[in-house]
Amino acid sequence: MSCPQEHWGMEFTPQEIADCLKADGLLSLELELSRACNLGCIYCYASSGQPLDNELTLEEIFTVIDQAVELGARKIIVLGGGEPLLYPPIFDVIDYILSKKLAVDLFTNGTHINRNIADKLYRRGVAISMKMNSRTPEIQDMLAGKEGTFAAIEKGLAALKAAGYPDKDHTLGIETIVCRQNLAEIPDLWRWARTQSIVPYVEIMTMQGRAAENSSLEVSTDKIRTLFEQLAEIDSREFGRKWEPLPPLAASRCARHEYSCTVTSVGEVNPCPGVSIQVGNIREHSLKDILHTSKVIHELRNIRENIKGRCALCSHNKLCYGCRGHAYQVTGDHLAEDPICWIDKPEMK
Repeated sequence: MSCPQEHWGMEFTPQEIADCLKADGLLSLELELSRACNLGCIYCYASSGQPLDNELTLEEIFTVIDQAVELGARKIIVLGGGEPLLYPPIFDVIDYILSKKLAVDLFTNGTHINRNIADKLYRRGVAISMKMNSRTPEIQDMLAGKEGTFAAIEKGLAALKAAGYPDKDHTLGIETIVCRQNLAEIPDLWRWARTQSIVPYVEIMTMQGRAAENSSLEVSTDKIRTLFEQLAEIDSREFGRKWEPLPPLAASRCARHEYSCTVTSVGEVNPCPGVSIQVGNIREHSLKDILHTSKVIHELRNIRENIKGRCALCSHNKLCYGCRGHAYQVTGDHLAEDPICWIDKPEMK
């Protein structure tokens, strides 16, 4: 993610976000297609596996995309909810998004990518983010809940590279969840990604879905802080990249609540996957009406005025607002201070 240092880690500029807020619009939309998945990741926020009853039809998905375009969206982030490459008309969805002159980001576990699929994605200029939590087969397979996952991911990665990923017009990233089982190897995973010109997305886990059932995954705040500081030092010393270690994302920061939202595979509208508060359903109201009338959306779009606790007084308040998903899942309040944050925390000094 290449950004000027004054707004490192942001996919849109501060001015673009300000204009979006003024217009009550969107810059991006996170879109689930189905909860069907071939893995059983023990940290999965959505507890994916089987499709939900009454998932959106392809025509309804197209309608959601149209409504996002009307609100000013420039990018659709295809989450799948489960594994998007298991969704039979996935390329119909991608082509429809592209026909509207929007960018496409695809989050995938990578296990279904072969050379044919990789070539199709490359030709369309789709940005790819693959799940990769470990370079150790046993750990990757354990976290994915399925033996052979590491090998399948390696095959998918090789297919993407053979197709031409990554290059200046085709971003390839890996998404890594920080948990106890992979904590020690994340610095080496980070270096590996950087040397491959792969963007590393290392993020703190939200305790929801299957993660809430697996307390063995949890990592203490002080260890996460140490990890983020290690990664910042590696980037500064070895790769000439400067950023400040703040939760919930390494070398990046979350501002999505000021310009985005999530539509689930059954049409529910949530602020984001972590803030799983249903603020409406696109089968009942338009996306525009939902965003413009929701109290929760309004509060989050003005988060810096509404945030509570230490986050309200934090010296980094204008730069960061912690992870709203983590705050909500731990406290039940989407405006609460982020409990895992180490910034301006007295006991951490």
